[in-house]
Amino acid sequence: MTIQKIRQWIVGVAAMCVASLALAAVDVNQASEAELDGIKGIGPATSKLILQERQTAPFTDWADFTKRVKGIGAKRASKLSGEGLVVNGKPWDASAAPAASVDRKARELSRNPRGTPLKPEQKAQAAPDGK
Repeated sequence: MTIQKIRQWIVGVAAMCVASLALAAVDVNQASEAELDGIKGIGPATSKLILQERQTAPFTDWADFTKRVKGIGAKRASKLSGEGLVVNGKPWDASAAPAASVDRKARELSRNPRGTPLKPEQKAQAAPDGK
């Protein structure tokens, strides 16, 4: 082998090593604060929230993670997963997203199109069953 081919081989191996490090998953239940901060989209405040919640109990799945960590919903969880964050070794799965709470739906039904609360008689008209 020539020196040029050896250099190309070394550069190729180095590139593969860097790529494998970039693709390495960071598990939210085992990552240090620095590792969490290294995920694009997680800053110091969010990593502290994650670590505080993790002290209570490990995160069981993405639904548990999004429920317990303020500011992380389905959209942000999807982005974080794309950056390499996993929960118990699993990437974000949209079907694992927690369903919208009934309270939120009830609030939406109790508001008119302008976003102001409905009057009691308007609520009765807006409810499909008349309640």
